[in-house]
Amino acid sequence: MINRIILLVVDGFGVGALPDGVNYDDADANTLVHLAETVDGLSLPNFEMLGLGHIASIKGVRAMVQPNGSFGRLGFASPGKDSVVGYWEIGGVIQKEASTVCRSSVPTKIVDIIEQSLGRKSIGRGISSMGVMLRRHSMEHMATGAPILWTDGCNTCFLAMHESIMAPVEFQQRCREIRKAVKDAGTLIRVVGQPVIGGHDLLRPQVGRKDFVIEPPGVTMLDVLSRSGQIVMGVGKVYDLFTGRGLTKSFPVASGMAAFDEVIGMLNKVPRGLICASLDLLSEDAVQSATAVQEFDRRLPDLFERLRLGDMVIVTGDHGRDFSLPGRTSTREYVPVFASGPKLAQGVDLGTRPTAADVGQTIVEALRAERLPVGESFLDALRPG
Repeated sequence: MINRIILLVVDGFGVGALPDGVNYDDADANTLVHLAETVDGLSLPNFEMLGLGHIASIKGVRAMVQPNGSFGRLGFASPGKDSVVGYWEIGGVIQKEASTVCRSSVPTKIVDIIEQSLGRKSIGRGISSMGVMLRRHSMEHMATGAPILWTDGCNTCFLAMHESIMAPVEFQQRCREIRKAVKDAGTLIRVVGQPVIGGHDLLRPQVGRKDFVIEPPGVTMLDVLSRSGQIVMGVGKVYDLFTGRGLTKSFPVASGMAAFDEVIGMLNKVPRGLICASLDLLSEDAVQSATAVQEFDRRLPDLFERLRLGDMVIVTGDHGRDFSLPGRTSTREYVPVFASGPKLAQGVDLGTRPTAADVGQTIVEALRAERLPVGESFLDALRPG
């Protein structure tokens, strides 16, 4: 009997373009394969043991004869390629219609709303990553106080503001107001407020990022688990992406590995239910990304050694993040899925799942909650014998 599930979602953990990736200009996307090629191979022995080498041909990663985990790939039935799409579908909500608001830049009408709310002209506004924007606009931002604005090319606007220019609490309140004003104007979009610290030439993110998102339009695994009396803990941006709905408690973190440390710390405090954590490991710098992914791999035994009978760990992703393709911050890709735990079946190929909602369905079945409207559980494949 499964009593506790630890779900780790690695942002941008892609393993190859989805069949409709061409519609997103992502037909050549393959985050982990291209990252490994760029750094001349990845050392991921623990992911090897989970079965990563059977999912994709990644330089430095072997296909083990007998993996100690079950493995497969998740597709996404919802259109889009950002964290909102990915997490909602993992949670059991499949969206039907596509709407790419910021395909080439932040639209003028949204810029106007942002600037009116903040009382300042913005700088940036194009498609980029946070690291690039902070490096490119740090001097101007500190000299003028203009907020740094950019987009992922999908439906998210990112805003960065130095804590000395606007207090983080006020900044986040303004970002909340911006998201509401944009919604009232008829555009459904995520607004991310990222406080920053540092000097004129070296801005860096500060703890306190907030994602302002509309509520999921359907019932999620967090909802049904909460209604069934389960403990549901969120680590990282999980709270924001689900607007806190269905969560017992949430823990913001400063980094991907800080999220992992938070999960480790919970194992002696949360005896049952779901611990769901967001791990942001990948950046536009290939060496840093490789180091972060390899560090995560190195730390996995810290988690598995603390598991007890009745635990299950699921590791997956929310979309791709192939920075080897110019102008991309997220990519339309399959993501790996691994499942492991004491007394669970080993070496089971879960195949290519048509929707990430299969994860949510598996979780609610394992924890004996009501069935979700979408997704097919793979729990039976994980039963031993």
